[in-house]
Parts: sequence; structure tokens; C-alpha cells
Amino acid sequence: MEYFKTVILKDGRKCVLRNGTEKDGKAMLDLFVLTHKQTDFLASYADECTFTAESESLFLKNKSESDDEIEIIAEIDGKAVGSAGISRIGVKEKIRHRAEFGISVDTEYQHIGIGRALTRACIECAKKAGYLQLELEVVSQNNKAIALYESEGFTVYGKNPRGFLSRFTGWQELTAMRKEL
Repeated sequence: MEYFKTVILKDGRKCVLRNGTEKDGKAMLDLFVLTHKQTDFLASYADECTFTAESESLFLKNKSESDDEIEIIAEIDGKAVGSAGISRIGVKEKIRHRAEFGISVDTEYQHIGIGRALTRACIECAKKAGYLQLELEVVSQNNKAIALYESEGFTVYGKNPRGFLSRFTGWQELTAMRKEL
């Protein structure tokens, strides 16, 4: 799936949102490792990353060639500062209407509108792909992310009190959210 849009951020800078391509493998790998070092709210730790620049390039190539999945890069002045994507939950008839959504933004670039822009881009792409529901899980203590998702129409449908087992804080509750498209 392809996507391209330029947005003006709260601080006046331009941010390009575009689908990742094969040439973005190293930049996206570097961003993945960075963002996973910066927060305990993501599903894995940086030291658990088994990707290589080559495998990330192949992942992005496959997403760009897909009709119903995408990985979007947020760039400021050519630097990857955030990413988000949608992935199908399954292809069987009963669940093919559902996609999952994931997002991360470099902490140096948070609170200026990138997360909202990426969220909206993924909603737009999910609709274009024909999904009827977009889903996510978020650490319940991540109040700013939950507020963003709620403001974009996501609603809570469940909680998992033992969703993550953090190296640093122990059990982390996950909030399951969904948006009908």
C-alpha cells in the first residue's frame, strides 16, 4: 500500500508521512531500536530486536506491495522520527474485517502532532484497505496515548491486568481499544 502526505506540526515544521520502502530498512531499524530504548510502553526491548537492515528492507518492501497492510514513516528534514502501521489480524472470513494498529515516535519529537498524524494516516489506510475495525493495545498507564486514541474515536473494550511483564515495573495492564471504520 502506498501513502504520502505532508502535515504541518504544532511547532510549524513540515512532517512527511509516507509508506516505507525497501530503501528505508536501516533507518527504520535504527528508529525501532531507538524508540524501544526510550520507553517501557512498547511490546519489546531494544536488545530483543532480531531484525537486520536487510530483513527490515524486505518487511517494508512486502508492506509497500500489499493491498491491505502498510508501514508509514514520519520524517522531518529527511530524518525518520516516527512510524506506524496496520496489519491484518487474519484472512479467514470471520476475522478478515479486523486490522491491528501500532505506533512509535522518538521522544524528542513527541507532543507536536506526529502521533496524531500517524494515527489518522493509519485510519485512512485501514478504510482504504476495506477493514471495518482497527484495534490496538496500549499500556494502561500511558494516559497521553489513550487520550489521543479516544480523541480519534477508539473505545476501550477490555483490560488485561497481566498483559506485559516489565523488567522494570513488573506487571503492566494493557487496555484493548477498537475503532469501527
